[in-house]
Amino acid sequence: MSKGVLGTNVVAQVGIIVKDIEKTSQAYADFFGVEKPPANPTDPLDKAQTNYKGDPTEARAKLAFFDMGSLQLELIEPDEHPSTWREFLDTHGEGVHHIAFVVKDMKATVAKMESRNMPLVQKGEYTGGRYAYMDTFNELKVILELLENDN
Repeated sequence: MSKGVLGTNVVAQVGIIVKDIEKTSQAYADFFGVEKPPANPTDPLDKAQTNYKGDPTEARAKLAFFDMGSLQLELIEPDEHPSTWREFLDTHGEGVHHIAFVVKDMKATVAKMESRNMPLVQKGEYTGGRYAYMDTFNELKVILELLENDN
């Protein structure tokens, strides 16, 4: 049986945009009775190779991750530079930004989604892999993030 466009139907992560990562991380930690994770900055442009709407961007964010069994909650506090994170916060305020899936062939998956009128909005590298945010909002009502991890 086919796993659809992504090759998987397993949600890996839910990303939430926040204004104050320290305050929101503490609220989640208290609510779930877990330790508050550190909030770490994303890598700078030279390492992350962040690209937003086709152009390089200095955009960075503070990230905090809660591992919740088979699902990870990612809190994202964007900086002021142009990014999908900043655009979301400025347009919608705080809230769910994306649902993420781990894919095996990032380039092929991005191409397949773009052929379905789901354009690439932002991409970048992280230690151990890469990510791509796809504009699936019109059809799916949420942004999808693709994650490809190195072996």
